[in-house]
Amino acid sequence: MDVLEPVIRFFRQQRELGQDSIHLEQPLSKVCSKEEQLRKIQDQCQNCRLCQLWKGRTQIVFGDGDVNARIVVVGEAPGRDEDIQGIPFVGRAGQLLTRMIEGGMGIPRSSVYICNVCKCRPPENRTPEPEEMIACEPFLKQQLAIIRPEVIIAMGNVAVASLLRSKQGITRLRGKFVDYEGISLMPTYHPAYLLRNPALKVESWQDLQKVMSLLGIPMPERNKG
Repeated sequence: MDVLEPVIRFFRQQRELGQDSIHLEQPLSKVCSKEEQLRKIQDQCQNCRLCQLWKGRTQIVFGDGDVNARIVVVGEAPGRDEDIQGIPFVGRAGQLLTRMIEGGMGIPRSSVYICNVCKCRPPENRTPEPEEMIACEPFLKQQLAIIRPEVIIAMGNVAVASLLRSKQGITRLRGKFVDYEGISLMPTYHPAYLLRNPALKVESWQDLQKVMSLLGIPMPERNKG
């Protein structure tokens, strides 16, 4: 399939609905704080109807954490628990992510900013469709532009495909830093995938150690040796 085919199809659908363009106001970085900029983008996201996911959502799941974070974690899309609570990564996969950040890296989860490619839950937690990822892309890109972290941890194939426009799978890309608009990006496994494949936690931990090394985060004593 031509990589542009879903994009073209999506914009044709929007034209049929009377929407000729996707427009987000640029953040007023010299006037507004990061919190205010993100709140403004979140308000726009609340009213989004650019794909069909809005019809089944309880609420959007925009993002959570420190707006001055050195690390931003990008996942796939909200699940049932996230859709109910409005916070990313709060289900079983989220509990594992918390252990990876706090137990593994030795830093508070609250010091990291966490978000997803898609802000609405796909039906039955299915993988987001290309047009759904495209519809949410402006929100994600503005989140990253406002926070401007030192490292992005892209968890899973959806996050990597969205941010890097790569057709390669996570197993081939993980463990090596790549550039995303001047920011170091580390592809690694999604926590939900690790729950199904616990043997791969070792590889994911290796990826996190590389992030820690780049940022000068000391190894917790309990994890040495």
